[in-house]
Amino acid sequence: MWEKINRIWKLRDLRNKILFVLGLLIVFRLAAHIPIPGVDVGNLRNFFDNNQILGLANVFTGGAMENFSIVMLGVGPYITASIIFQLLSMIIPKLEAMMKEPDGYKKINQYTRWLTVPLSATSAYGTITLLQKSGQGIIGEMSIMQWAVALTLITGGSIFLMWLGELITEKNIGNGVSLIIFSGIVARIPSVIQQVIVTFDPTKLPMIIAFLVIAVITIVGIVIITEAQRNIPVSYARQIRGNRVYGGMTTHLPLRVNQAGVIPIIFAVSFVLFPPLIAQFMVSKYTGIVADIAQFVVELFNNQVFYGIAYFIMVFAFTYFYTAVIFHPDQIAENLQKQGGFIPGIRPGKLTAEYLHKVSNRILLAGAIFLGAIAILPLILKGVGGQGFSSMAIGGTSLLIVVSVAIETVKQIDSQITVRDYENF
Repeated sequence: MWEKINRIWKLRDLRNKILFVLGLLIVFRLAAHIPIPGVDVGNLRNFFDNNQILGLANVFTGGAMENFSIVMLGVGPYITASIIFQLLSMIIPKLEAMMKEPDGYKKINQYTRWLTVPLSATSAYGTITLLQKSGQGIIGEMSIMQWAVALTLITGGSIFLMWLGELITEKNIGNGVSLIIFSGIVARIPSVIQQVIVTFDPTKLPMIIAFLVIAVITIVGIVIITEAQRNIPVSYARQIRGNRVYGGMTTHLPLRVNQAGVIPIIFAVSFVLFPPLIAQFMVSKYTGIVADIAQFVVELFNNQVFYGIAYFIMVFAFTYFYTAVIFHPDQIAENLQKQGGFIPGIRPGKLTAEYLHKVSNRILLAGAIFLGAIAILPLILKGVGGQGFSSMAIGGTSLLIVVSVAIETVKQIDSQITVRDYENF
């Protein structure tokens, strides 16, 4: 490890990229502590501590939401906009054709940026209204000017984080959005450790040891599933050109058990948080049957059993959905056929695509079940072990994101080191 760090430090351009990314993440953490005026932060934090849904949202913003900072929405609106366009691309033929064009992704990304603006403003308005109607004395009545300032700052903060994420992605040191979420989760670790030390009780030592053992086992499982893959053998036919023979080699096509990485968790969290947040807003805004339905939705998502089942199903479904977006068996089969490659025992073309699709779905089942189990693991532990494991209410999801993002970032850094080794050779 120290040898690798030494090599990174000696490669000037790679070192500058990493320092640049770290600098942007520090900027994000500083912005997370710039509050919007007019908020009782103490009451706000108590409200978040007693609300599981908002507590989960707060984790993914790195505590920015409980600070009511200018980046309180995190990269949530940008992620939601990305989900919307990925869903639309599977429904609208023009968007699907656009994604296959050479510059199609650039156009889709531009549309995603535009959609992020109204989504940020809408989310900011809904969040402020929810906190006003919470009855916790968090935010008082606001004038038109105060509303304009608050909405502008929060919307600008979301766009600012979107820009930071794209700058990080351009450096090829990891996915910008994932690293921002990663830094937000990691930033809470020191405060959690401090809280455990300050409130240490010898009678809770077995619980702490059990927590650490489960965390280690979870991390090992995440690494195994993240790195697991099935190698599909691929042979290339021999080609005779003049007096030379080309091809005739055998290699493999790796299919990962978890091709979607951490994205399904991020998508699922966005979808699980949306209904109760809207319902809580409608409870305080409307009366009659609308308020009754909204109250039913709030109580439904507060039910641990329903919440766990919905969360598991969302993670499971998004694992298959995102894999379908990024994995194209038809294109792989076509490229293999053009290059003279084939899977032994499978005819090139359509049958190869069907075989890859079938194998991918089978191995993906294990990955989807594992991701869903990791997501609801804290809820299961809390149900079995009682309030002693309440501190793990977000532990499984956080560990999954932290470990997955760390592995992906290290791989990208290793690939850049390898490229430079080839250039020197």
